[in-house]
Amino acid sequence: MVTVSRTTVAVIGGGPAGVVLGLLLARAGIAVRVIEKHGDFNRDFRGDTVHASTIRLLDELGLGERFRALPQSRLDDFSLPMPDGSRLLLGDFSRLRPPYDYVAMVPQWDLLDLLVTAAKAEPSFSISMGLEATDVIVENGVVSGVHLRPYRRGGDGDDVAAVEELRADVVIACDGRDSVLRAAAGLVPKAFDVPFDTWWFRLPKEPGDADSALVPAFSDHDVVLSFPRPDYHQVAYFAPKGSDAALRAAGVQSFRDRIARSRPDFADRVDTIGSMDDVHVLDVWMDRLRRWWRPGLLCIGDAAHAMSPAGGVGINLAVQDAVATATILAPALRRGRSGDALGVTLAAVQQRRMPPAVLVQAAQRVLHRVVFERAFSGALRDGPPLLPVLLARWVPPVRGLYARGIAFGPLPEHAPSWARR
Repeated sequence: MVTVSRTTVAVIGGGPAGVVLGLLLARAGIAVRVIEKHGDFNRDFRGDTVHASTIRLLDELGLGERFRALPQSRLDDFSLPMPDGSRLLLGDFSRLRPPYDYVAMVPQWDLLDLLVTAAKAEPSFSISMGLEATDVIVENGVVSGVHLRPYRRGGDGDDVAAVEELRADVVIACDGRDSVLRAAAGLVPKAFDVPFDTWWFRLPKEPGDADSALVPAFSDHDVVLSFPRPDYHQVAYFAPKGSDAALRAAGVQSFRDRIARSRPDFADRVDTIGSMDDVHVLDVWMDRLRRWWRPGLLCIGDAAHAMSPAGGVGINLAVQDAVATATILAPALRRGRSGDALGVTLAAVQQRRMPPAVLVQAAQRVLHRVVFERAFSGALRDGPPLLPVLLARWVPPVRGLYARGIAFGPLPEHAPSWARR
């Protein structure tokens, strides 16, 4: 039997964007149900950056004290290695106004648990774990709900029938870069070339290791970036797209050697990479929808604009999308808008959030060309691109602009007044 249920807003995807959106709408008194396909939030090597704009949002929501009590580390400057072994301070977070002068590294499951706990305090909020949306329900050309079924990892549930029809006035797709709902609604993104994939792994943290600096390392044709966490280093290795099979065929010792060449300070601990099973590949891609919505459905976050990891701003953009969506959508729903009038509201979200997505992706594509492609060709052995070096060295305020671009991004959003505590 198929159960039929109803809510005002169905949010598909329980990542940061989906949960923030659910919390904000619930604080507006809107009935909202978040659907998360996994049974919990405990998945490793997810994006764990919480940017200054998101920290400010948490303060506005009255959650800042609880957030700062979570285990976390800080990134408070971004530097580039120079050929002589020195470092050039490129992004100086000390030029930002405290307390929003850093980027936090927080396990994403801790952040999501905090947000869900706060949302559950609102009577109009609910969340369902372990269910996935498989298709949209369309009536008279309008998306009016989704089909739900129990989630099975690895596609084992492909033959499992839907067990619930969730009807809603609006469906918000927050289900990531491989969004099922986006495809089901016939929304096709434009893809952009990305020259690399990323391999994530952990290394032990030793006394005396740097706690707050973000410094990429370039060696021969390799790029390594490490993020200091409270108890370990989260390390990203970048190589040309499609290299995974060759890296794994070469074996774990070859991979350890690559990391040790790029980061000699890690040479004493690369043996903790027991096998290539400890190295998790992320197939990187970047795309963007030309149109984020159709009547009854809106895509935000990675479902609307999958970001490159260059700059680490994808989560921040998705959260800002969620804030703008709630700010624009909640008043419309309170006024009882439906049909074409609600379509105008969904279009307004895209109109507000498309420009920052376009700007960030344009900047990422420049980074791909001038940093990653040059690194893979060996050109960065002679140093980073000259213009940003000259600006950072001789025009100090530029270091604050670089830091602000990372910490806040373009068009950071504020919590609407009715959601503040």
